[in-house]
Amino acid sequence: MKQQITMTSSAQTPPVCDYEGSGYRTDFWEGKGREYEDLVERIALRRLLPPRGQCLLEIGAGFGRLTELYAGFEQIVLLDYSKSQLRQAQERLGRSERYTYVAADFYNPPFVDSLFDGATLIRTIHHAQDVPLVLQQIRRVLAPAGTFILEFANKRHLKAIIRYWLHHQTWNPFDPQPFEFAELNFDFHPQWMTERLREADFIIERRLTVSHFRVPWLKRCIPPRLLAAADGLVQWTGEWWQLSPSVFVRARQGKSGPPPSPDGFFRCPRCGGKDWQHSQTMLACQTCGARWAIDDGIYDFKSSLD
Repeated sequence: MKQQITMTSSAQTPPVCDYEGSGYRTDFWEGKGREYEDLVERIALRRLLPPRGQCLLEIGAGFGRLTELYAGFEQIVLLDYSKSQLRQAQERLGRSERYTYVAADFYNPPFVDSLFDGATLIRTIHHAQDVPLVLQQIRRVLAPAGTFILEFANKRHLKAIIRYWLHHQTWNPFDPQPFEFAELNFDFHPQWMTERLREADFIIERRLTVSHFRVPWLKRCIPPRLLAAADGLVQWTGEWWQLSPSVFVRARQGKSGPPPSPDGFFRCPRCGGKDWQHSQTMLACQTCGARWAIDDGIYDFKSSLD
């Protein structure tokens, strides 16, 4: 899969992983033997999602693989750094007032405080060099008592432990620090991630372990739906231990404060301004003068026009 690494528009934030122009959908998912992974993630999400809500932010939405699962929310905002991925999501989901497509950096999401009552971050935080900053920003845009669903790649999974004990790998899965196995690709220790969530004032409500049977020979021998059903039977063990390659967490926004402003949505990534001049092709910040393109239905906050 073609993957580019690029810097964000602000020199004050870490680098982000840019999937612009990549074949993520066709080179990684469709027809690539990952139906099992897709099915078990859907099982976990259905168990953790609130039955209904007003506005949900899907961070790292990509081509909209999981967006259909958020049917209980009245409005869904798909955020991704790649406009080409969002374009594919737009083609899948269509154009309506229910969906808002936003190209932006997850270190500086362009939304007013306390806007969303739900947020998801699936298969995305493993690209975060600065996890605390990402979590702080999600906390900022979530309304009081808002629900946050996080998936992260588990450093301390069973296969890694066995390989380490057999001296087939040098890195220690019990070391709490994140492990960067490729540039801007991180695995995380469950306890380390728990501490970061609590520091960001999230209250953890539930944990699920996912992809227990992500083993090539099992995936070849057992039909994906049967293997996924077996995974679904043991996901609840995540409350006791986390030994699977993927861990899902449902957390609640712990802060108290005023409800979302009824007349606010976007916040300028450059200055934090909320006063806009709006046209069909552009948003112009009335505070700092920054202009942000609207590219055929996609709000582009990756870099300003001036």
